[in-house]
Parts: sequence; C-alpha cells; structure tokens
Amino acid sequence: MTIMRCELDGKLAVITMTNQAKRNVLSEAMIGGIIAGLEQASRARARTVILRAEPGCTVWSAGHDVSELPAAHRDPLGWGDPLRVVIRAIEEFQAPVIALIEGGVWGGACEMALACDMVVATPNSTFALTPAKLGIPYNISGLLTFMNVTGIHVVREMAFTARPVPAERAQALGIVNHLVEPSGITEFCVGIARDIEKLAPLAIAVMKEEMRVLASAHSITPRMFERVQGLRRRVYDSQDYQEGVKAFQEKRPPSFTGE
Repeated sequence: MTIMRCELDGKLAVITMTNQAKRNVLSEAMIGGIIAGLEQASRARARTVILRAEPGCTVWSAGHDVSELPAAHRDPLGWGDPLRVVIRAIEEFQAPVIALIEGGVWGGACEMALACDMVVATPNSTFALTPAKLGIPYNISGLLTFMNVTGIHVVREMAFTARPVPAERAQALGIVNHLVEPSGITEFCVGIARDIEKLAPLAIAVMKEEMRVLASAHSITPRMFERVQGLRRRVYDSQDYQEGVKAFQEKRPPSFTGE
C-alpha cells in the first residue's frame, strides 16, 4: 500500500501523505517516504515544496506511531529518531517548504508542520502538543521548534495541557501564516509557490539557511544539556512512560502516578 506520493509540477514538488486509514501516523515508513520525496524534489531542483495530506482529511497527521516507540529505558526522541531526521531534512532543504494543513495536527506532526517555512491552514484545523498524554518528555530541539514559532507561555500551555489550539487562535499566535477555506487552499498554496519561483533561488536558499542558523543560536553548556538529558532519562525509565504507551495502545485513559 502506498502511504505517500510526490508529484512534480514544473518547479513545484507536492508531497502528499495518503495513509488516512491510520491518520497519516508518522511511522518509519511514512517518514522515509517524506524524506524520499524531499530528495526527489532536490534532484529536480524544485523551488518550493508543499507538504500536505489528501484533500478533505479530518486528521492531517496523528504524530508518532506509538507502536514503534521503545517500551522503556531508551530515549524515544533521540538524535536518530525518524521524527528528528525528517525535521532536520525539512529545515535543511534548500527551498521553502509550505505546510498545507487540513484537520487535526497532533504531537510530533505538529512539530513537523511548524518546522516548515510557512503554514497555511483551513479554519477547522487544530494544533496539539501531546507528549504528556503518553508520559513522554519532549526533547530540547523539539521544544525549540515550537519556541521559535510562538511565545514560551504559549508553548508551556500547549505542552502542559495538550489542548488543541484552534486555527484562528493559531494564526493570532503566529503559528499559522494564512487561513483559507478548504475549497481554495490548494490554489492559494500553489499561488505562493509560483510567486517564489519567480524570485532568485540562491538568495532564498541562503536566507533560509541564515534564519535556520539564527533560530538555533541558543547557548547551552554541556553541563546544562547533560542535566536535562538526565531528567529526561528518569521519565522514559519510569512506570508513567510505560503506562502512557500501554494506555494509548489499549485505547483507555492513562493513570499516571508520578513514578
């Protein structure tokens, strides 16, 4: 079964997640497909990429494939985790990547959307940062993706409550560039892409890299990093982490004890 496709239209590449039966969960296979699409776009020297789900979807992506998370005693969001790999691929891609959002965007998929250079969403879209529902401590680079987009108080609310942020509020917070009705969102995003095509690709590529470097220019000492990693290890070695994953798989509310 094909779970994604990449289509080229001149200098525009459109990468579409097509596994709606599983809410476009970010499995290793799905992320591998997205990365392959980006590589195809790079070989074609695409000037813009649109990352989307199929039109009319109710869930853009449900985030991590929980069945692929480690059971315990291993960082679920380490450097080599597929989500981290695709985030870096989007950020380091030489041309702008536009996230075309319809429906709910959950967990790691929310970070993937915000890692794109622009976010265009429909009015019914929602954005939720959900690792606390699973007992997972998000990592530093992941939280930085959110903090580079909106204010720290907003990120705290999203991380601590896991409540979905509706599209209109997301636009007011700077998470979303434009809100467009479903009937016109594809044409709108293609219009942005065509405008980008008319401009100097080398200049745009350099400015994108400059902004990536500036966005990650936060000082942290090795001691501070090791302290945070030590705290995170305590969580993914905990009973709560195992309970969160098990409860999700059993489709029941988790019972966290703080142990």
